[in-house]
Amino acid sequence: MTTACLAPVFLAPVAPAATLPHSAAAATGGRIAAIEVRGNQRIDASTILSYILLRPGDRFSQRRMDLSLKTLYATGLFHTVSLTRQGNDLVVDVQENPVVNQVFFRGNSVLTDANLKKVVSLKPGSVFTPAAAAADTRTILDQYAKQGHYSATVTPEIVKLPENRVNVVFRCHDGPETLISRIDFIGNRHYGQTRLREVISSRENAWFRFLSSSDEYNPERVKYDEALLSRFYFHHGYADFKVKSATAQLAPDRKSFFLTFVVDEGPRYHIASVKVESSVTNLSAKSLRALVPIEKGDIFDGDAIQTAVKNISKAAQNRGFAFAQVVPDVHENHANHTIDLTFRVVEGPKVYVNDVVIRGNTLTEDQVIRRQVELAPGDAYNQDAVDQSKQNLENLGYFKKQDGVKIATSPTSTPDRVNLDVDVAEQATGQFSLGGGYSTDLGALANIGLSQNNFLGTGISASISALLAQKGTQFNLGVTNPYFLGRNLIAGFDLFRTDTYNSTAYVFSERSIGGDLRLGFRYNDHVSQAFTYTLSTRDIYNIASSASLYILSEEGKTTLSQLGTTLTFDYRNNRIDPSSGEILALSGDFAGLGGTAKYIRLEARGAYYIPLERYFGDKAWVLEFDGHVGKIFGIEGYRTTLADRFFLGGDSMLGFQTGGAGPHDTQYGDSIGGNFIWTQDTVLHFPLPVSPDLGVSGFAFTDIGSLTGVSPITVNGQTLGVYDNAAPRISAGVGVAWNTPFGLIDLSYAQPIKKYKYDQVEQFRVSFGTRF
Repeated sequence: MTTACLAPVFLAPVAPAATLPHSAAAATGGRIAAIEVRGNQRIDASTILSYILLRPGDRFSQRRMDLSLKTLYATGLFHTVSLTRQGNDLVVDVQENPVVNQVFFRGNSVLTDANLKKVVSLKPGSVFTPAAAAADTRTILDQYAKQGHYSATVTPEIVKLPENRVNVVFRCHDGPETLISRIDFIGNRHYGQTRLREVISSRENAWFRFLSSSDEYNPERVKYDEALLSRFYFHHGYADFKVKSATAQLAPDRKSFFLTFVVDEGPRYHIASVKVESSVTNLSAKSLRALVPIEKGDIFDGDAIQTAVKNISKAAQNRGFAFAQVVPDVHENHANHTIDLTFRVVEGPKVYVNDVVIRGNTLTEDQVIRRQVELAPGDAYNQDAVDQSKQNLENLGYFKKQDGVKIATSPTSTPDRVNLDVDVAEQATGQFSLGGGYSTDLGALANIGLSQNNFLGTGISASISALLAQKGTQFNLGVTNPYFLGRNLIAGFDLFRTDTYNSTAYVFSERSIGGDLRLGFRYNDHVSQAFTYTLSTRDIYNIASSASLYILSEEGKTTLSQLGTTLTFDYRNNRIDPSSGEILALSGDFAGLGGTAKYIRLEARGAYYIPLERYFGDKAWVLEFDGHVGKIFGIEGYRTTLADRFFLGGDSMLGFQTGGAGPHDTQYGDSIGGNFIWTQDTVLHFPLPVSPDLGVSGFAFTDIGSLTGVSPITVNGQTLGVYDNAAPRISAGVGVAWNTPFGLIDLSYAQPIKKYKYDQVEQFRVSFGTRF
């Protein structure tokens, strides 16, 4: 027991407790002679007395004793408190709440101990209260809900220890994931349930989604789904579309959700007129009109309006009008279901960037983030540049997908200047990949890889990978710095080893070991150029005994010392899965800086994509035209070898074996490659009547191409003849593309339409990996 007299102190206001035990009634009259504190162990008596609203010498007051009692309970330090009068003394009896010794979690597997310790309020050394334990229980359940486990249970327990200490144990039962069992739409008339389920990101539970979390209920994802629905309807002409509500009903067994969207589609609108008006001096509206990708009579398209705003804004800025803003004016005629569209170009407020403030990056260096921000201190503020900066940062893959990048402005002491605040939330950038499959060229295969896209926070990417197959192996180590020397230079190197074994496609084995140095430069968002120096040894070995003298004459090792460059013009809408735009790559290689190979090789590759969504109502419909032409010239009397030449067939021309079309020797029919090649592929991509979540799509194609340019040679006085017909080969067929978590798999059937007797046919083909 500790007894103390209270000196006057300043009392801060404290919220009273809701429910209190009674205090003994104070006798009327009389003054307090002393205040005595009993039962305290850890808490000093003077601390307790500081919460009492009475002082020695004060008159006894029942009201002030009740208020003191409430104040003591409100501290959360005490389990029980009582104030009683004994003669002329006031006695304060307390029983302290226990102190937390340790906090344990049992039965949790979905959530780690480390993550749970961060979110609970009870920690070693804190005061335990039942209210705190109940609040932490709710917090843990909220964490389970974020992981899709709404049926989880959490029970707090305490283990009493000496000296009024306790261990707190939260016993958890993860329960199964609470998945979405059904998604329904109400109010939709123009699009069916199946089509709208494909639009949103949430999915109904299905066996093939075991590698996806899209069938887990997530409130944030549902909000995103509402935006996806609005964008889909706006894109298809429904300017009045609204999502009235999006509700998720938990099933009685708490094991699944029923997700329901109530929508109001409204009528479909067409464009009645399109105008561009400019109030900016010396900025002609007529010159900007061609940048609007929508015309009179077209269906209203929200995406096209956004594209027009970006196109006009960028054009105005490029012409020196830094503060020009584009305001789309959409005037609806509800009677005729038409829209008059006007893009007004106005002079915006003159606001400049004062500073770019970067926060939240614990690993990534500031300069890695800053170089992706398209505004610098002193630049005119531009919202399009801010949006593009956000997209640039998200494209890095260094930050979380949801709210991983936020860019906002904050005022400064100068009215016409703002700070640009860039807040990021980092995520793991390392990746380990393991996959397998089958390829017609390589047979059964397995690939394994380890990559780090943000090495030590520098933005440098490094990777090591291996592909092991029945008919070949590939090993590669690569490092790339996208901003070499802090400039707009892409520099890197690769070390590689590739083996292709004697198989049905080739009657010899080939090994290539070496490395390359790369340096690239981006002229702008669409044009780039890369220079590469390659040094390698190529070995032709393990030639079949039945091979022709043409093949046998090339047995042995050669050395390649090559300098090459590629100029790329890329105007595709998406570099991974394009549906519109074009790409053209022009390359040239010079071999002869030492080494045994001496040649010049020139190539051009291009592709053009035409979206067919407006005709078929599905963005999966795309028409693709690909072309390739290449020529290799031997110099200084050098005759090109098997390791140098082009080969036609396989992935380069379906319907024929790899290397199966083009020059062959006349004696044994072996494929020997050629020095001049051209191909043209026309591919129609289309959806299949299956869930798009399976990643399966269809394609139909026609391939045409030719390979030529090999002359007969003389070996040991014997001239070896070759079949070398420059006439084009033609094939056509259909196929299925399956985008699996382990890579792209193409299964195709092709029928040669034009071929020659020595060409080797292959109607069925399986390709593993991305075709490019």
